[in-house]
Amino acid sequence: MQSHATVLDEQAELWQFIELWVDPILFPPKFLMLVADKHGSCRIFNPASNYKLVVTHSNYDAAQDWLLEDEYERVKGKILA
Repeated sequence: MQSHATVLDEQAELWQFIELWVDPILFPPKFLMLVADKHGSCRIFNPASNYKLVVTHSNYDAAQDWLLEDEYERVKGKILA
């Protein structure tokens, strides 16, 4: 397993877009950050835990399904590389 710093360094070079997802049921709301890379894989990080890697998916649809299953909602808009 890659170290936390290695994963973040790798994403800094390969990211294509970022989405923020929120669990609106909790207060304060919990946010997760989806980072899609140029190879099509997606990693989900928790900004509140020093950007700890939560899970990796091989494609956007799988990552989106995982977030929706846990009742997260996508914050409108994307941040592009």
